[in-house]
Amino acid sequence: MNKYEQLEEELKQVKLAYQMAAQMSEFKASFLARTSHELRSPLSSLIGIHQLILSDLCENPQEEKEFIEQAYQSALKLMKLIDEIVAVSKIEHGSTSLCFETLQLTKIFHCVRQLTYLQAANRNLKLTVTEPDPILYVLADRARLIQLVANLIDSGISLMDGGEIEVTTASNVPNFVDIHIDLQCSANLWLDSKETTNNCSDRNLLKEIDTNGSKMKLSPKMKFMLSQSLLETMGGSLKLLDLSSQSSQYLTRLVLSCKKAIDYSN
Repeated sequence: MNKYEQLEEELKQVKLAYQMAAQMSEFKASFLARTSHELRSPLSSLIGIHQLILSDLCENPQEEKEFIEQAYQSALKLMKLIDEIVAVSKIEHGSTSLCFETLQLTKIFHCVRQLTYLQAANRNLKLTVTEPDPILYVLADRARLIQLVANLIDSGISLMDGGEIEVTTASNVPNFVDIHIDLQCSANLWLDSKETTNNCSDRNLLKEIDTNGSKMKLSPKMKFMLSQSLLETMGGSLKLLDLSSQSSQYLTRLVLSCKKAIDYSN
């Protein structure tokens, strides 16, 4: 390789590094904005409950005590949301280490199905988890991978009123195994999330506040971004594909690419 070719190759590497840095910067900015959005809604609920108490809108001491209990439970759930976000951030920055293992995908799929089939059944959704080829192994943190896949399926369940969720595998790219989660719902549901703002000057909003507090959890978009970040830390990737044009109904595919591993135990 002459000096010109070497210089050209170095220039390509610099361009690639710049593009990767730009993409990471964009992701970080989006992640920060989404985190702020996720925490604003439960905080609004907490503020709203306290406004009711401070404005003497409680009918009696017993009701005031119930509002305080409700605010306490909302605070605990808010702390859980923060813990979920911080846990992934610690892993990403290396302050919490991952335990990489050679994992057989059939066992991972079995655990994922055990964690999600009841939620799907309760929503009258058909969950099909196709058992992977027994020779497929991936290199990942077992607990994190199971949690990650289950969380994405759970988010899909929350977005669907009916239809089917199908979990399969593909091994089309060298050194990687893809996990496909196909959901009969619009891809836009994963990108949009309604922000709840509570103006609690009226007692009629109590029911809305209570509903928000009791169902407080991360939005599908936030779970997608956390899963994306975590999977990249494990050397993989996560993509969302809109396949509705290839189907007679809405169809969204989540593609989780995991590092392929070889089982040396045999």
